[in-house]
Amino acid sequence: MMDAARRLMSFQFTFFLFYLQAVLFGNPTDTRTVPMTISNLEDVLNHNELVFVNFYADWCRFSKMLEPVFEEASNTVPAAIQNVVFGKVNCDTETEVAQKFGISKYPTLKLFRNGRVQKREYRGQRSVEAFKEYIEEQMKSNIREVNDLRELNDIDGKKRNIIGYFNSKESPEYKTFQQVASNLRDDCDFSVAVGEISKKERISGDNIIFRPPRTKDQDMVYLGSLVNKDLLTAWTTDKCVPLVREITFENGEELTEEGLPFLILFHNPDDANIVQKFNQIVSRELLHEKGNINFLIADGTKFTHPLHHLGKSTKDLPVLAIDSFRHMYLFPDISQMNVPGKLKQFCADLHSGKLHREFHHGPDPTTPPQIAGQDQQQQQQQQGGGSAPQEKRPTTPPESQFVKLAPSKNRYTLLKDEL
Repeated sequence: MMDAARRLMSFQFTFFLFYLQAVLFGNPTDTRTVPMTISNLEDVLNHNELVFVNFYADWCRFSKMLEPVFEEASNTVPAAIQNVVFGKVNCDTETEVAQKFGISKYPTLKLFRNGRVQKREYRGQRSVEAFKEYIEEQMKSNIREVNDLRELNDIDGKKRNIIGYFNSKESPEYKTFQQVASNLRDDCDFSVAVGEISKKERISGDNIIFRPPRTKDQDMVYLGSLVNKDLLTAWTTDKCVPLVREITFENGEELTEEGLPFLILFHNPDDANIVQKFNQIVSRELLHEKGNINFLIADGTKFTHPLHHLGKSTKDLPVLAIDSFRHMYLFPDISQMNVPGKLKQFCADLHSGKLHREFHHGPDPTTPPQIAGQDQQQQQQQQGGGSAPQEKRPTTPPESQFVKLAPSKNRYTLLKDEL
């Protein structure tokens, strides 16, 4: 009887310890991931600085593989870090949310900062440690503070730079700049000079300027309200998100996923002149093609494989081509790029199918103007001596190379199987 009583007391004590552990320390298998629906979406996004969201489908095998990793990662964010939330959206039940953010593959991992979706998805390694490092990196300030104005001469001249001159970090002007810089950290480099060292740049008050890449003494001053976040965001976005972007192996997947054909200039990294000319021509002649074509530049010394498929090498740089995600089409003569209308016609020939047609069947036939008093047979004899026309040889344009940078079926379940 005594043994039974002891066993009962031991069981009760053990149960009490488990209960106490659960209350004080929580269940280690509990998740901090927040299910997000159309009803709580805005509340979650707008009340947290960072929200890292997993858009998934229960039937997707890649989603199933990611789920326990993502759940565990949500528990690795230290409780001391405020305003960071891991969220998840079941795209089968929350179709409106999935459509709102253009989800085209599972799983898709998006970061929201201050309620605004960031342009670049998370495309890195899917591990607890990788997610933890990613969030920690995103929490760091992306603003470089200088202690001497001469340090601004050493900023990366190849990048787009926004520079702020402020009297104090506690001012509403600086706080607004800080938020805008955080939201656009993927698009521009941000620097500040604060206090006495910035005084000569603040003759009329706090000041923000844009320094275009590869320029000297061409800074552009922001003239709007420094505390109007929307206005400053619009101005900064216009300066930081160029019409012509650079493609790299790091951003190739996201650019390809946009689904627009590439008009791409392969150049030598030391040839700033051809890049500037290309930007000017695109801005002058091809603005109407924005939304139809992605205008890109690429380091030709790195993207040698596409050059090879075009029958070119680094010795032939610069090289201009279109990649339609089916085929690649070479701009015949790079020296003609400056001729008004040439590049515009090249793009128009892509849309009309002429580039594809002529690669397969040779140049489109042209009909010579009819000369009064001559019949068709007389004109044919004058032009070709009556000889039979030469047979056209079908040719095949090089296959697309950049389509291979698109999201892989070994990593995602794709809702749209072709670009």
